Parts: sequence; C-alpha cells; structure tokens
Amino acid sequence: MTFLIAAAGTGGHVFPGLAVGDALVDLGVPRREVLYIGGDRLEATVYPREGYKFLQLRLAGLKRSLAFDNLRLPVVVLKARGVIAGEIARTGIKVVLGMGGYVTIPAALAARKSRVPFFNAEQNAEAGLANKLTARWAEETFVSFPSTGGLPGGSWVGNPVRQPFWSFDREALRPEALARYGLSSQDPVVGVFGGSLGAKVINDQVSAMAGSWSGPPLQIVHIVGATHLDEFEDRSAAPGVTWRRLGFEESMELFFAACDVVVARAGGAVAEVTATGTPSVLIPGHFGSGGHQEGNAGFLADAGAAVVLQEEDIERLPDVVGRLIAEPDRRRAMAAATARISRPQAAHTIARRMMEAAE
Repeated sequence: MTFLIAAAGTGGHVFPGLAVGDALVDLGVPRREVLYIGGDRLEATVYPREGYKFLQLRLAGLKRSLAFDNLRLPVVVLKARGVIAGEIARTGIKVVLGMGGYVTIPAALAARKSRVPFFNAEQNAEAGLANKLTARWAEETFVSFPSTGGLPGGSWVGNPVRQPFWSFDREALRPEALARYGLSSQDPVVGVFGGSLGAKVINDQVSAMAGSWSGPPLQIVHIVGATHLDEFEDRSAAPGVTWRRLGFEESMELFFAACDVVVARAGGAVAEVTATGTPSVLIPGHFGSGGHQEGNAGFLADAGAAVVLQEEDIERLPDVVGRLIAEPDRRRAMAAATARISRPQAAHTIARRMMEAAE
C-alpha cells in the first residue's frame, strides 16, 4: 500500500477524494495501492463500489463539520489516530492526503506520528476548521480558489473532479444525455440539484415553478435526492413543462451535457459547473464552515460565470431562470467565463505531487 486518502461525510469531500484516487490509477498506480479511510456515511458505500480498499473508523461523536465541540473529544480523535498509524505501519503507506472534514484531523496526526508526508486539499473558498488546523503539518495545501480564506499559502490547483469531467465535451454527449431523460433538442433544459442528498427548499421552489410556469416551453431535469423522490414524483407540471425527477444520478456528466442552465447549491457543485462550462444559478446554503458556500458562489459571480440567488429570495427563481433562458448570448458569456476559471486537471495535479512525495 502506498497512498492513503482521508475523505468522508458528504459528496463535497467524498467525490473529490475519489477523483484523486482515480487520477492516481490513471497515472499508473495500481488500484490496490490506494486506501481510503472514513466513517459510516457515503464513503462506506462509494469507495468499495469503485473497487478501492476502505478502512472504516469508529468516529462516533465527531460532527461532520468538525465544530469546535469536537475538540472536546480527544479520546475519539486519538483512538482514530492510533488505528490509522497502525495501518500506515502495517501496509507501508508512504503519503497521506486529507480532503477536509472530520476524518482529516486523525489522519494528519497519524501521518505526523508516522513521519510520512501529509497533504491536505480544501474544496471551498473559506477553509474548514480541519484544514486550517492541519495545514501547519502539510507538505503542501491544495486549494480550489485563487484566494481561500484561512489558507493564505495554498496552491491553487482547483477542486478535483472525476474522469468524465477531465475532458468534458457537451456536444458529443448531448444526444445521449437528451435520450437518457427523454428530452427534446428543441426546448431549453434546466438542471436542478441540491447536493448528494438533495435540498428541500430548492425542491419545493422548483416544484412550484414547474407547476405554475407560464413562459415558453421548458424542460427540467430535477435531482431531488433519494429520500425526497416519493414526495415529488406524483406532482404535476404546467402545460409546456417537461419535468423529469430523479432520486440520484450516477452519470453526472450526462446531466450537465443535457442542461443549458443549472440551479444548484454552491458546495462541491461549483467544480462540475466550471469543468463543464455550464451557466448556473447558485443558491448558497447557510451552513458549513464559515459560510463557505457564500464564498464559492461569490467567486463564480465575480467571474461572470453564475447568478447568485439568496435562499431568502428563492421565490424569485422563476424570474431568474426565465431571463437566462431568454438570453442565449448571456449564457454563452457565462459559459466562457467558467472556462477561464476551470481547473479540470486538479485531480491529476494533486496525484502527481503525491507520487513525487512517495518516491
């Protein structure tokens, strides 16, 4: 075993972590040389499904946001550190990467104790507490934005995205994407998702928009989240609206290829929005470390790549979407802006640095 990646909790940590593993494999590292560690959430399903080795830790009591209350749980952290350090010694791990979130602290402590190189990667414009704390021990900190709050010395490489986004080609994928959702090539498509688990406030507003739409023909591909699908699948849409509802989408490259505009939270979604050059309406969630989604959304808005709609103004969503649909020149300008700030090779950049450290 050579590489250990600590990434757990939500899709905003898990999928960028997976992207780095995939990049290591793409660069010639055997899949068996990559070990993931985490708890019992999304990571416990995703990594084994993708064929990677996964070490599940007992992290009871740790909050996924690594709130300051967690610092009162030294026994949990130190026990996890001991398990990770033991795995490093047993398998010969040479490099550790932390993707932020609650599992990064014990991973960083274990790397330090074992005297192996440690790197961390921050996905948001405002660093989480875990990465702020562990940056002092990192050989290098990788950040997703040119200026990331709390990590002034970070290397701007972008947020890692998975293989389908490394060389995304909307025109090549679009016929398959439209066929997947049963959509027409004649009418605009709005994609909606609120993160890996969905977002009720967005789901409710999009449902209202679909049911009362009075504009030109519109197609909506709406990822409501697996736990919300039953609630929305029987609701009806207004005449002229085609409304496809999904619980989850594994082939997100096809989702983006189908869409002319995307409505989303401003977490991990911003990496795929920029990698695919998709104009977006970003609705920041008021949660997480330091209001990080506000920072993420603000960066894209300042670059001309997105429109930011605050959650308290979400009833304006139909008007915002309607204007973007009616202005193709504006959408093209937004797409060009996303291309200027996109870093689709972020996963490879991080993977190469880890491979150099392992030599």
